Amino acid sequence: MDVRLKPFDFAAAVARAGLRTDGTPIAGGSSPLGSTSGTSGAGKASFGSALNDALKGVSDMQNQATNMQNELQMDNPTVSLEQTMVTMQKAQIGFQAALSVRNRLVQSYTDIMNMQV
Repeated sequence: MDVRLKPFDFAAAVARAGLRTDGTPIAGGSSPLGSTSGTSGAGKASFGSALNDALKGVSDMQNQATNMQNELQMDNPTVSLEQTMVTMQKAQIGFQAALSVRNRLVQSYTDIMNMQV
């Protein structure tokens, strides 16, 4: 699994939100800010599915590393120590990235909940 981040394209994100770059809605479109239409719900489902896919990818990397460790211990000639160590490091980096994202989400939630209204 490739854990590199894609570059953020502001113009494309604004267009997906149905806005112009100055923040005004595009004709025929509605602004997701302050609306209760399905536009903001689609964003939630998209984020949730992206997070779910990332967690499944991390889990798959960890399972692959475990399987390679088992094959190496069983003296499988097709699995090398180098391959196993690289796979284990990839799984560890993926897990650390997922843990970091989780910690940032929890901190953001805590900050929002502590805001005075």
